[in-house]
Amino acid sequence: MKLYFIRHGQTDWNLKGMIQGSIDTELNETGIKQAEELCSKIISSGIRFSKIYTSRQKRALKTAQIISNAVSVEYIPIDGLEEVNLGDWEGLSWKQVEERYPADYEDWYNNRRYTKVHNGESYQDMLERVLKALNIIIENNNEDVAIVTHNAVIMCLQCYVTDTPFEEMGRFKAGNANITIIDSSSLSKEVME
Repeated sequence: MKLYFIRHGQTDWNLKGMIQGSIDTELNETGIKQAEELCSKIISSGIRFSKIYTSRQKRALKTAQIISNAVSVEYIPIDGLEEVNLGDWEGLSWKQVEERYPADYEDWYNNRRYTKVHNGESYQDMLERVLKALNIIIENNNEDVAIVTHNAVIMCLQCYVTDTPFEEMGRFKAGNANITIIDSSSLSKEVME
């Protein structure tokens, strides 16, 4: 079974380079257009999925709704697919984080999989909740599904599946309204543990 991971369309915070994390931002006009253009690509390429699962955050929900309307497949919000919670850093740019929290940023930068941001979570925390959500999805489906989620979720999953250090996750950066395909068999064994 293929899992079509779709990053939500653009938000104003994406455009400004601000850390969104758990902040519930909306798609901007460009993000809506990106989601609509993605629908055209999905239809023209013949990609088919039986269901669309989505993070409950507004930017993902709206992207899922647009895709759902275009391909006539229901979308289902599910807990656990939300973006990593970066606590006190949310609302700042990465440059501002580096300037305001130099020691914390250095610790996180050098061990970002397990280092928690103050009032937030580590990428490992996020990965564990995402894998629980994926376990539910995999158990309840036999056909390919789409999963509308967030950049850090997709990057962390790619690191996890390919056994890549999380400090190199930038190489898996997902563009807004882009698809990353992961075969469920690459997750199934680990998810079941």
